[in-house]
Amino acid sequence: MNATDRTPADLLASALAADPGRPLVTFYDDATGERVELSVATFANWVAKTANLLQGDLSAGPGDRVALLLPAHWQTAVWLLACSSVGVLADLGGDPAVADVVVSGPDALDAGRACRGERVALALRPLGGRFPQAPEGFIDYAVEVPSQGDRFAPFAPVDPEEPALIVAGREFSGAEVVERALAEAPSLDLTGPGSRLLSGLSYDTWQGVSAGLYSPLAVGGSVVLCRNLDRLDEDALAQRIESERVSSVRR
Repeated sequence: MNATDRTPADLLASALAADPGRPLVTFYDDATGERVELSVATFANWVAKTANLLQGDLSAGPGDRVALLLPAHWQTAVWLLACSSVGVLADLGGDPAVADVVVSGPDALDAGRACRGERVALALRPLGGRFPQAPEGFIDYAVEVPSQGDRFAPFAPVDPEEPALIVAGREFSGAEVVERALAEAPSLDLTGPGSRLLSGLSYDTWQGVSAGLYSPLAVGGSVVLCRNLDRLDEDALAQRIESERVSSVRR
């Protein structure tokens, strides 16, 4: 990170400037066999498109709340950084009834209908695939996001001291996310650029999002994000750690 990085979006911009081709998020779903690897540049492109969707089509801006009813997934990581880019408050697992926008995975559609604002549905299918038919009352993220712009500029400056994230009921500003992610990196055995952490933690705690996104990003490292890791036996896990050149594990 650079000394001027005050928000997670700033961290991503610095990573993009430093080494756009390196891996940033490698995602596994051990229930489906899916593996997706996103370089910094590819991840940043998804973030820009999602931020444009959020700010433009969904009319979200600073002061708005986005409830993210999503598991630990590479697309959830994209939404977290898109929210940071726009300056909205990302509420992981938050109450959709008090949100301006809800983003629901396939298992949370019923809960998401409590949102009186805009509703977005993610199929969470391999390669970012769409629903066979968009769920009633939702737009399909996979249908809407490809046509969005590849570059993003916020309509209003993002204040790093404003609320940016709620996880497990605790609120963090953008600056607090960056400071805490960087401070906790050594305890996660993230020693700097090139560090690679395998995380099987969910995104419903600070520890999960720190290990699974923010701390690797803060130090110029990368994350191997594993969903349904409990389906993998110890031998297969050891093989993954070796093949992915993992330097630390949290599960």
